[in-house]
Amino acid sequence: MTTAELVCPAGTPAALRTAVDAGADAVYCGFQNATNARNFPGLNFTPDEMAEGVAYAHRKGAKVLLALNTFPPAGKFGLWQEAADLGAKYGVDAMIVADMGVADWIRRTHPGQRLHLSVQAAASSPEAIRYYVEAFGIRRVVLPRILTVPEIRALAAEIPCEIETFIFGNHGLMVEGRCSLTNYATGLSTNMGGVCSPANDVEYRREADGSMSTRLGAFTIDRFAPDETAGYPTICKGRYRAPCRPDGYYAFEEPISLNLSRLLPDLMAAGVHAFKIEGRQRSRAYVRQVVAAFRAAVDSIRAGREPELANLLALTEGQKETQGAFKTKTWR
Repeated sequence: MTTAELVCPAGTPAALRTAVDAGADAVYCGFQNATNARNFPGLNFTPDEMAEGVAYAHRKGAKVLLALNTFPPAGKFGLWQEAADLGAKYGVDAMIVADMGVADWIRRTHPGQRLHLSVQAAASSPEAIRYYVEAFGIRRVVLPRILTVPEIRALAAEIPCEIETFIFGNHGLMVEGRCSLTNYATGLSTNMGGVCSPANDVEYRREADGSMSTRLGAFTIDRFAPDETAGYPTICKGRYRAPCRPDGYYAFEEPISLNLSRLLPDLMAAGVHAFKIEGRQRSRAYVRQVVAAFRAAVDSIRAGREPELANLLALTEGQKETQGAFKTKTWR
């Protein structure tokens, strides 16, 4: 059985301390710029806050993983170089990269720096992962959320690096063309600028019948009845009318959260080294509750006991969750 490192979100310095205190083995975080895929106002770290966060985590025995998981546009590569230099200076334990140029630059400039391959790189075959390991010294790959347990088990036997999988939170599938829709609607890029559905482009309208419409830029992307819970305001999780479905339907992806808590033992046995909780935009209360629940579950499994997981359904988006679909059948 693998070590089962618990990797937890830290969108702010306060969330970092909360995650560490709740039992995180590692936290992942980013700077306040386009180098990370959650580049929103009020989130992320200044250089001084990053230095303090790394020191706090290390005092508590936890690791810090720096997210450099976006793709530099032409002429702006220096921002990623500066972020990597600062991360190395402050002693982050690993850098999470997606762009091959960024990975190559860090490998050459900071040869002792541990590199993890972001899910943004969309590497899911043994051939692709081996290439990243051989070319850039990648030590861990974060797998796309669509792989099943048998697929992960087979992959683990063929690659020379650690595996990290998402275990709870957003079920976004990333880098499959959908992020380009947000770029079209708002002019800002998820994959290059780290901004998905920027808040100043989101508008909620109360309709005469009591329903609520959600707009992103100039586009209406969903409408919710008075008794419905509004989902995250992003194009890929919106409902649309089409000639074949005049009542409206989720054309790209239903707002379903990922909760693979029941598959923890199977994933550990399959060779997963680290479990990632999504949620750098979430509150400290959310981080504390989810991290503590999974800390207790992982410790119970390691000790050979049946895990007693808290009911996490209340924290899932839209009050819906995926739970067992990933065990034998790919969820698409």
